[in-house]
Amino acid sequence: MFERRQEPLLPIAEFRRRVARFAVLALAVTMVWWMVGILGYHFLAGLSWIDAILNSAMIVGGMGPVDPLKNDVAKLFASVYAITSGAVFIGAVGLLFSPIIHRVYHHFHINEDGDEDDDNQSPSN
Repeated sequence: MFERRQEPLLPIAEFRRRVARFAVLALAVTMVWWMVGILGYHFLAGLSWIDAILNSAMIVGGMGPVDPLKNDVAKLFASVYAITSGAVFIGAVGLLFSPIIHRVYHHFHINEDGDEDDDNQSPSN
């Protein structure tokens, strides 16, 4: 997926395309998860479509719910949805930034001579 350490950096045009692909993937993951919340709030909590969209967006965005939930199933859904939304958000951000972080690491060669653990090797005399 990414170039290896021995390979040269991607040309900037290809790198931009890679970043765009990862951004689209991160957006798609977020949109799918938002849709899960919309459907859950509409069918399980009995909220109108617009209220379900708002509540789901507020949870995915990290702000919290807007409407009070009236039944236990809706409250359980909202609890699980809120907890997992944090993980989905972190994953989407990871997808978004992974090509950029890889390029920086690749550019600076974090470990110049390719050994995984140079600090723990004894000096050869």
